[in-house]
Amino acid sequence: MTLAEIAEASGLPARTIRFYIARGLLRGPVKGGRAAAYTEEHLERLEEIKSLQARGSTLAEIARLPGGPAKESVLPPATSWWQHAVAGDVIVWVRADASPWRTRQVRAAVEEFARRVQPAGNEGRKE
Repeated sequence: MTLAEIAEASGLPARTIRFYIARGLLRGPVKGGRAAAYTEEHLERLEEIKSLQARGSTLAEIARLPGGPAKESVLPPATSWWQHAVAGDVIVWVRADASPWRTRQVRAAVEEFARRVQPAGNEGRKE
C-alpha cells in the first residue's frame, strides 16, 4: 500500500501516520522514498493505536508497548541529575537516582566542598 492508500484504509491523515513513525509508534515503510510501501501489519498497528487511544492511553504509553518499532538505541539510558551551584563559578552535578543514604552522603560532601570554595568574605553566607 502507498501512504495515501494506508491513510484511506485507516481513516487517518498521512501526516498523522508520518508523525506516528517519527514518534516511534509505528515502523517505517518496508520500502522508502516516493514509492514507500506499507503492509497489512502497518494497518493493524494503526488500528491498535486508535483503539488504545480510545481507551485513554497516551502516545508515550503506546510507544512503550510491544508491537512498536524495535529500536536499538546507541545512546545510554537517560538519567536525572541534581545541580548544585556551590560558588559563582562552580557547579556540581550529581546523579539523582542514588539511594537516600548515598544522597545524604553526597549532599554532606557537596556542602563541605561549597564551604571550601567560597570566595573570601562570604564565609557566613547560607544558600
